[in-house]
Amino acid sequence: MTKTNFQSIDEYIATFPEETQKVLEKIRATIKAAAPDAKEKISYQIPAFELSGRNLIYFAGWKKHVSIYPVPPGDASFEKEIAGYMDGKGTLKFSLSQPIPLKLIGKVTKLHVKRITGA
Repeated sequence: MTKTNFQSIDEYIATFPEETQKVLEKIRATIKAAAPDAKEKISYQIPAFELSGRNLIYFAGWKKHVSIYPVPPGDASFEKEIAGYMDGKGTLKFSLSQPIPLKLIGKVTKLHVKRITGA
């Protein structure tokens, strides 16, 4: 990826190899399904979703992995579930050589929705 100043998530995703594009589209669809009222945008030059005027979740593609940010607080069970994917403070990193845990991404998104809406 060499372009910057993206105007849309479609434009961002188009800069990646085809296989990575498919993964990014699956992540995008998972987030949309978990937060249907969220709006897409580009923030910090990566895809993001906002809800009620607040940033909900970001995702990004890299050469060998994809990441989502930030990681919401959760109970001990959730912390155990994400432990193998934690990479630094507030980042979940998923290798492109492994199946992407879309259910976990949906769960993370729903925790963010709950944090923002209280519901």
